[in-house]
Amino acid sequence: MRSRGHDWLLLALLPLAKLAIHLATFPGYGYFRDEFYYLACSRHLDFGYVDHPPLSILLLWLVRSLLGESLLALRLLPALAGAATVLLVGLMARDLGGGRRAQALAMTAAIAAPYYLAIVHFYSMNAFDVLFWALAAWVLIRLCRGDGFRWWVLLGIVLGLGLQNKISVLWLGFGLAVGLVATDRRRWLLTPGPWVAAGLAALLFLPHVLWQIAWDWPTAEFIANATSNKMAGKGVAQFLWEQVRLMNPMTLPVWLAGLGLLLFGQRGKPFRMLGWIFLAVLALLALSGTSRAGYLAPAYTWLLAAGGVAIAGWLQSRWALGAALALLVVSGAVMAPLALPVLPVPAYIEYSQALGIQPRTEERKELAELPQFYADMHGWEQIADTVRQAYRTLEPPEREQAVVLAPNYGVAGALELLAPELPAVVSAHNSYWLWGPRGKSGEVMIVVGSSREELEEHFAEVELAGRTDCGYCMPYENDNPVWIGRRPFRPLTEVWPRMKHYD
Repeated sequence: MRSRGHDWLLLALLPLAKLAIHLATFPGYGYFRDEFYYLACSRHLDFGYVDHPPLSILLLWLVRSLLGESLLALRLLPALAGAATVLLVGLMARDLGGGRRAQALAMTAAIAAPYYLAIVHFYSMNAFDVLFWALAAWVLIRLCRGDGFRWWVLLGIVLGLGLQNKISVLWLGFGLAVGLVATDRRRWLLTPGPWVAAGLAALLFLPHVLWQIAWDWPTAEFIANATSNKMAGKGVAQFLWEQVRLMNPMTLPVWLAGLGLLLFGQRGKPFRMLGWIFLAVLALLALSGTSRAGYLAPAYTWLLAAGGVAIAGWLQSRWALGAALALLVVSGAVMAPLALPVLPVPAYIEYSQALGIQPRTEERKELAELPQFYADMHGWEQIADTVRQAYRTLEPPEREQAVVLAPNYGVAGALELLAPELPAVVSAHNSYWLWGPRGKSGEVMIVVGSSREELEEHFAEVELAGRTDCGYCMPYENDNPVWIGRRPFRPLTEVWPRMKHYD
């Protein structure tokens, strides 16, 4: 009883440490681009959106209803998801046969992984995606241990809700199919369990599929456009190196040991299918040529758990265990400023340069001093101020009929949240296009971006009202003109269908 109590104490303390890290650093550099969009989506509840299913939006709607739209309210749920993921890593290590040492190693490695630090710093479906993959893996481990039929039901629910959060859970489903066929677990296919799980997952996902059909498969169009126009290509070698960087080079021995245990170790034989799941998803993503490195990150949770079990078995002395834990903690602390915005920007720039790290993006976009992840947290107040000043130059009758046209969902969402006194804000980007021109004719339009020549094709009068100056923001958001267009040749409702922009 005492040992079990100590196990639960450890399983509680390290997830709480993870939660404390994120609560202590939640302000960061301010709102992240996608958070504005998620907030906007939560004001338009639906069964789907152009670039994601609805579950994360429904959760955000509940958060907004209960806690408001502050940064702390917005980032509490992702922080809790991160803590729950660390807990699941510990539970997986325990159920793979590991004791307290294995659990401590596995959970510490999960805390030290930069990707897991970064992805739960802000609100998005990705924080919950990692959690759903970890939860599905834990359920599979319980099934491999011989637990009963109810775990198949739970697996179906987890996969279905995971799909309603992010459709990349289909990759996990692909890996699961490979894992079943490639191992002796294929005998499960002769039992009702896998089919019940698949049926439940499909049933839970069905409302979003019906929404996709009703809107002519917008997500398929979004993915095709993003793949061909936005995402930077990468080879297999680059994809693999980015895995090491995102997960922290010091965790490499942990998850490699875990993969080895699952694929070749006698102790990992009952759980062999989990190793095959990882390899199948790795091959699928690495060979695509355009996958983001982080797409594979949810699959490392069970490798870290298995690696904790393997390494704890090799490290017999407390000194060796302590050294391994210290190495993970120190490396995690060294890499933390690259994943969490804890340093002032000038200090961060000096720090990253001292480490020889250049600003990065996985998109075909120009960068300045900051990587895209951090640049997307800057400049929103300044952009809102510029548009607000343009709006104030309008005569009162013009203000009543004005509409703001934003170039993308980040600017549109930022204007809606940070400048609520503005008139209707519209955009042709992703789900904003589905929401339409909000009944506005566009008789007076404030346009962010574009060129005078382009606007003069649509308006009888075009006036330059200002330019954005957003500091450390992404270069494509900086020094953009803000125009006022008057007396359009055609109403906005007429040209709207041709403005659609999914990427």
